[in-house]
Amino acid sequence: MFTLTLRDTLTKNLAGLFFFGSAVLMSSTILRAESARPNILLCVADDAGLHAGAYGTDWVSTPTMDRLADHGLLFQRAYTPNSKCGPSRACILTGRNSWQLKEAGNHWASFPLEFKSVAEVLNENGYHVGYTGKGWLPGKAFDANGKRRDILVNQYTDLTLDPPTSGIHIVDYVANFKTFLNDGQSEEPFFFWYGGWEPHRKYEFQSGRKVGGKSLEDVKWIPEFWPDTDVVRDDILDYVFELEYFDARLGEMVDELEARGILDHTIIIVTSDNGMPFPRVKGQTYEYSNHLPLIIYWPEGIRSAGRSVDEFVSLIDLVPTFLEVAGIEADRSGMASITGRSLSPILENRPSEQVRDHVLLGKERHDVGRPNNVGYPTRAIVEGDFLYIINFEPGRWPVGNPEAGYANTDGGATKTEILEGRTDPSLHHFWQWNFGKRPQEELYQISEDSDCLRNLAGYPEFVDKRNKLRLRLLQRLAEEGDPRMAGHGDIFDEYLYMDPKSTHLYERTMEGVEVRSAWLSPSDFEAGPVGIETLE
Repeated sequence: MFTLTLRDTLTKNLAGLFFFGSAVLMSSTILRAESARPNILLCVADDAGLHAGAYGTDWVSTPTMDRLADHGLLFQRAYTPNSKCGPSRACILTGRNSWQLKEAGNHWASFPLEFKSVAEVLNENGYHVGYTGKGWLPGKAFDANGKRRDILVNQYTDLTLDPPTSGIHIVDYVANFKTFLNDGQSEEPFFFWYGGWEPHRKYEFQSGRKVGGKSLEDVKWIPEFWPDTDVVRDDILDYVFELEYFDARLGEMVDELEARGILDHTIIIVTSDNGMPFPRVKGQTYEYSNHLPLIIYWPEGIRSAGRSVDEFVSLIDLVPTFLEVAGIEADRSGMASITGRSLSPILENRPSEQVRDHVLLGKERHDVGRPNNVGYPTRAIVEGDFLYIINFEPGRWPVGNPEAGYANTDGGATKTEILEGRTDPSLHHFWQWNFGKRPQEELYQISEDSDCLRNLAGYPEFVDKRNKLRLRLLQRLAEEGDPRMAGHGDIFDEYLYMDPKSTHLYERTMEGVEVRSAWLSPSDFEAGPVGIETLE
């Protein structure tokens, strides 16, 4: 693991000048000259929330992320527009919100040819481009000739290893990264996507304890909407074990960059695509669903490193940032118009006329599991201390019909634990919070209720706040050309679901067809209809 040889001797004011005792900040402005274009290492964990030491979770060991944050920037209010793998990654790669991406705004979608990815643009402009692990998935993309189109250009996944558990992927991320670096030319900058499959499910149950050496008492956080049981604690530890694996591989990549003498000239971005793969988190539109880690490290381009950034940022802001540091004009890139804003003022620690005071969230169809493959459309805004949500189809089951396995929540120990308590009056509220139907409007004060369980939308004292947030949300969506604002939201349900194995899951289940799914457990499927009460 890389070391910080001068960490104990540097003052806070010098944190931006030195890293590992070697890196000197070369400029107070973003470098754009051809000879100075930086390398970009974008590291995207698969289903990771704000569980790192840098974010105050001291019972999770993430030394690499912590050290990059100490000598870079730690973003406190970074959000993905959409809390599901496919659409979130499409947002990251295009700089557009998911309702602006047509089919790619859905999960298991087709990626429209009209949307060029930032990886493709960098490849066309002299960057050596590649990725390992999980790229833009799940979905399918084709070029104008109908041939397979790789959104991230060059795949490096051939080298494998024997993973420590059955839940860890066999791809040797570090070895493939080294191969990628060896394939590049010394004078060309690189863009590399480290797409760890971790901590995505399925987990090897109790691997956190049996392999990771953890104990149930290590868990210091359980949201109110999950029962505090040994099963749930084990599930959390298994998630933590995989997140720590992701961090360790990142550390080895940083070591490799340092050994090659190119660490200081590389921007390292660490984030995730959506929140942890647990009930009421991944695939939903709540605080833990969309609020994600974001750490940026770049000795040559960050002024006053070691800062904690409290401004709202969206993951769509990465694309314009990458284009700017690469010296590529957005209007000449061939990309569709970019909604995100460059983060360069934050990197340079200078005032900006476009300080973001809110972020927009939403979703359409994720995993299928309702009649006719329909989704559960939402839009939301986070402004100040409040999260306001519109559920456009409150009559639908938010995570999918019970008979079809509540398909938009990944199968796992915590899900099973909650479902087993559905008919127990003392435990039924857990089922209602995680799987029950929801009202059309939701309003939460995040600082007081980060679990998002106390819906303030109907309280008289919050009516004015609710109405103002609703108006601003709808106005912003209309400005962005959201089809739902023009009465055409059904188009998202009409787009093809590209996975033939699970399409029309509800209908096939109701016909008695046994549907095998990698992300659902047999016990997830209810034998018949269940109560339809709504938690106000």
